[in-house]
Amino acid sequence: MTDRGWDEDDARPYFFLSYAHTPKAGARGASDPNHWVRQLYRDLCEAVLQLTTVPDGAAVGFMDESMHQGELWAERLSDELASCRVFVPLYSPRYFNSVPCGQEWHAFTRRQVYPANLDSERTSGIVPVLWAPMSRYRLPNVAGELQFNHASFGPEYATEGLYALMKLSYFRAAYELAVHRLAARIVQVAEETVIPVGRRLEFNTLPSAFNVTAPTKQLRISVLAYHQGELPDDRSPDYYGERRTDWHPYRPVGTPIAQHAARLARQLGFQPTVHEFDEEVESIIGGSAEAPGLLLLDRWALRDPRRRELVRRFDRSDATWVSILEPFNGDDPECGERADELGELSDETLRITRRASRPSFLGATGPTGLHTLEDFDDALPRAAMKAKYAFEGRTRAEPEEPPPPRPSLRDAFRRAGGGYGPDGAPVDPFDEDQDADGSGRTNGNGNGSGNGNGNGRTTRRSRTNGDDPYREQTPYREQPSHREQPSHREHDPYREQTPYRDDGDEPDDGMAPLGGRGPR
Repeated sequence: MTDRGWDEDDARPYFFLSYAHTPKAGARGASDPNHWVRQLYRDLCEAVLQLTTVPDGAAVGFMDESMHQGELWAERLSDELASCRVFVPLYSPRYFNSVPCGQEWHAFTRRQVYPANLDSERTSGIVPVLWAPMSRYRLPNVAGELQFNHASFGPEYATEGLYALMKLSYFRAAYELAVHRLAARIVQVAEETVIPVGRRLEFNTLPSAFNVTAPTKQLRISVLAYHQGELPDDRSPDYYGERRTDWHPYRPVGTPIAQHAARLARQLGFQPTVHEFDEEVESIIGGSAEAPGLLLLDRWALRDPRRRELVRRFDRSDATWVSILEPFNGDDPECGERADELGELSDETLRITRRASRPSFLGATGPTGLHTLEDFDDALPRAAMKAKYAFEGRTRAEPEEPPPPRPSLRDAFRRAGGGYGPDGAPVDPFDEDQDADGSGRTNGNGNGSGNGNGNGRTTRRSRTNGDDPYREQTPYREQPSHREQPSHREHDPYREQTPYRDDGDEPDDGMAPLGGRGPR
């Protein structure tokens, strides 16, 4: 191997097959779901051999079967990605949620691509394959920018994806056609591009080329709590750890609350990440958060003036896409002794959030807090979905402005003297060279060139009806003025309909922070 990743005396493989490893089904004796990818790889290698002069014993392609494990695996991937001639990703929802697949894409696209000759316009060495239908999913930018006609591999392939064509004997002929055309496209791209051997990259340190999950499938769980090194004297360290995210309010039951919340979020289909609130709060307040969030708030931390001010600023920012859960262990003696004090502190700090929430919804456990882990488990799904709906509402496109009023023929006759000049002669509404008094240029508002309604310069139009797009269909119907048009606010689907803040779609739209005390 050279420092550029490949022995240049050997034939380079035509393609690198990039795919997302599928886990086995939970049933005992379940077959290997990646069997079908291996079969596709073998069929592609055979087809490429038939279309090229690859010598006997030379590698035609590469497929990783190591399940992304081990240091030697990473080195081998780096070598193959630095040397292959074409990159063949198998598109599926799982593929674009895989970090290793995104790293493979990133590594290959670091290499330069040149057209093989002056007449060629090809600038990419990527040949994507529809492994599963993707019509319901939004592709990452790097994939959406590729110009590729999947229909050229056959109508069944474009509709069903290659996996269905392999599995169902009904599509056998369609599968063979798709594989043949895919192999031909791989060879064509390899011959129409020059992609020099790249340098071997440190695969494990590479970023993913994908935005691994859609923003609304992410959930950023942030924790506002102490760590053991900053606890006040009257608070037991038993419920805290070395990091703030180690907060374990229901000890000895369960695990640290952030880990427990992440597990519940994964059951809801989210891909959660855990953070300290101190590091998240500025992006939330600034409105630059990239995903819905969940704040796990330890009321004890509100006794710290600095953190209390952070939460107060968060409260004023109206970040409705971040739900608040306030675990407050009913079996913790210290919590019991200071329940009123800490509850009032929470109400005061989250004053706007409390006031904006519907009084009828205080969470499953009433106004005094999430006293048990079971209470927390019941509350989290609603809090997470509330944040998701609010985030979706925040990122929707704003409604378009109402269209300007259509030109009105009646407006054109609206002149001084009821459409007649001073001499009693009718004013021609289509004559730009005639003033309202019959002697000069029409103005409409007396301030300059007009269009008959005072909004700008008039364009001369034919008097014939014909196909004139500006023809007045109801000549005596007066169009409402701009002032009379319904306001943007009246048609805004996101406008608040009640004095309570609109936190997103149902269920429990606008609900109070779970575990909060609610209006007093």
